Amino acid sequence: MGVRQGAGRHHLSTGSAILKGADTALAFAEYESVRHRLPAARAPAASVRADNLDAIADEFDVFLLDAFGVLNIGETAIPGVVDRVNGLRERGKQVLVVTNAAGYPSSVLHARYKRLGYSFATGDVVSSRMALLNGLNDHAYRTWGMVAAPKFGREELPDGAIFLEDDPDAYARAEGFLMFGASAWSETRQALLEQALIARPRQLLVGNPDLVAPVEAGLSLEPGHYAHRLAAATGIDPVFYGKPFPAIFDLARERIRPGTPDHRVVMVGDTLHTDILGGNAAGFRTALIKGYGFFDGGDPDSAIKISGIVPDFILDRP
Repeated sequence: MGVRQGAGRHHLSTGSAILKGADTALAFAEYESVRHRLPAARAPAASVRADNLDAIADEFDVFLLDAFGVLNIGETAIPGVVDRVNGLRERGKQVLVVTNAAGYPSSVLHARYKRLGYSFATGDVVSSRMALLNGLNDHAYRTWGMVAAPKFGREELPDGAIFLEDDPDAYARAEGFLMFGASAWSETRQALLEQALIARPRQLLVGNPDLVAPVEAGLSLEPGHYAHRLAAATGIDPVFYGKPFPAIFDLARERIRPGTPDHRVVMVGDTLHTDILGGNAAGFRTALIKGYGFFDGGDPDSAIKISGIVPDFILDRP
């Protein structure tokens, strides 16, 4: 793990796809280094502290829940959250998942939530994969090169798209690039994509803007990390479709009960620069989880002060 210096350079460099321990601080610095590509913050005056979602339930009619760090850590459900979600529904609340898990087909996401004990209907889940695929309607047909894991197959993926692996010819043939998930990505493949974009600039559409995501072993490197590195190295401006950018929140609005005012909707997440900034920019209120995920039991006060991204609520747990 190293720290790179200099304007426009990125701070996380690793031979591993998993970051551990103090790397949370490096991930935060990385998010701050790309703030010029993120939406502007609209901060409340101060955050209200509360124990969990039940403590703020009277304030809201709709809960938009991030997945990693709120519902689960990797393949493990966060204790008590299944009952919490069920309890919110029993009180008449609408609960939707709004996730940057663009690497997973919808069927895989729903199977995971069911396996973890959650009972979300098809219409209850909005993913950045869906936002990116919806965004392809604005682009003429082309042969896309995809940063995606072949093990999940071609479900929902565009016809004729090419999985980017270790063949340089695939990068040369692609007429544009889509970044879904980074689980099968590597530094070798990153170098091939960077070289391809320098040789012939093409569009880069990114489903998952996350730099990292919480898993059992630490923090995994996500597509946003690689996309911002490509932007710095090539001058290409990526188009992002997940949190904190508007496209995913536009899809979420289509699922929210008609007539619900924005101040009765809360975006709940563990990350300031995606969940909180995105919900804030969309006009919703926000709640930061500090007990799991990005901050993992730490105190986010200094990060809030440095970033200027202020949640409406800070919760100990979901």
